[in-house]
Amino acid sequence: MSKETYNVLFLCTGNTSRSIMAEALLATMGKGRFKTFSAGSQPSGTVNPFAIEQVKKTGYDVSNLRSKNWDEFAVEGAPQMDFIVTVCDQAAGEVCPIWPGHPVS
Repeated sequence: MSKETYNVLFLCTGNTSRSIMAEALLATMGKGRFKTFSAGSQPSGTVNPFAIEQVKKTGYDVSNLRSKNWDEFAVEGAPQMDFIVTVCDQAAGEVCPIWPGHPVS
């Protein structure tokens, strides 16, 4: 069985809740197999306190969680992503972020 570690980026619009929680959940459940990141196409600049509360329950270190722009992952020297997962809420009228390549939605 492969011991490879995969980089995964979760994208959403505001990077306040869903993508933050997905980052933490895969990191903890993946047991070292995934290095996880999250970002938004229009980040709010703050993480939802409820999301932080939920993430704490997973045991994930919340000290570095922040709402950030996906531009941080599109520059030279940024981690190379193996998987990009978009999360959005079309029922709430959100537009799913579009990332070059073939992200998983």
